Amino acid sequence: MTADLPHGLDPARMPGHVAVIMDGNGRWAKGKGWERINGHKRGAEAVRTVTTCSARWGVRRLTLYAFSTENWQRPALEVEGLMRLLADYLDHELPTLMDNGVRLTVIGQPERLPERVRERLRRVMDATAGNARMTLALALSYGGREEIAGACRRIAAQVAAGSLDPAAITPETVAAHLDDPAGGEVDCVIRTAGEHRLSNFLPWQAIYAEYVTTPVLWPDMDEAAYAACLREFQRRERRFGGVEAGGTSRFRSPSPA
Repeated sequence: MTADLPHGLDPARMPGHVAVIMDGNGRWAKGKGWERINGHKRGAEAVRTVTTCSARWGVRRLTLYAFSTENWQRPALEVEGLMRLLADYLDHELPTLMDNGVRLTVIGQPERLPERVRERLRRVMDATAGNARMTLALALSYGGREEIAGACRRIAAQVAAGSLDPAAITPETVAAHLDDPAGGEVDCVIRTAGEHRLSNFLPWQAIYAEYVTTPVLWPDMDEAAYAACLREFQRRERRFGGVEAGGTSRFRSPSPA
């Protein structure tokens, strides 16, 4: 059920799965003469805004590109600051997730994260496991090519064990071996700060997604700016490679458990 839907948004055409590349934190801070970490701190507030709006407006899954595999190459002090912010977010946002019926999950390589972050992730995921209104997936130490390579390794192991016939491998087989098979396909990819790159983000799941870019820097992503992105999505005619216009969503709703 949707609530407080902004003017111009059609509840029947809401994307089921929204994925966001959150860009512009550093530029936002630099523009104010602040350290980059302050942009990331303000960006955490935008995460809360977009998450709660998505749950209220009927989005079923929100995937946020929180930390890529390439981000490990950033200066050690910045990486440490990002890990502290992530731990703080997990400490403080549980009530918000519970109040909005949001289940938290993670994709990527969480085993590379510091133990203090992994412990908090486990705690919040366990606490929210029964929430069924929306799923929030944090892409942490995530790379799309790495995800597909991992799926290939798991499939290859089954072939080697004799439990899978190579002739039976289909796109559905690959999808079933991704980090979170229940996540389904992405309907809308949003990238902030005016950038137009996919940056190794969900290349398999977003193959038919509508790509929406906005000049808004991520820390400035408020309710109005997010609604504008969704209105742009709803203006698109989705054909999925065909001639006749298709529906607005091919999303497979994830299990809440």
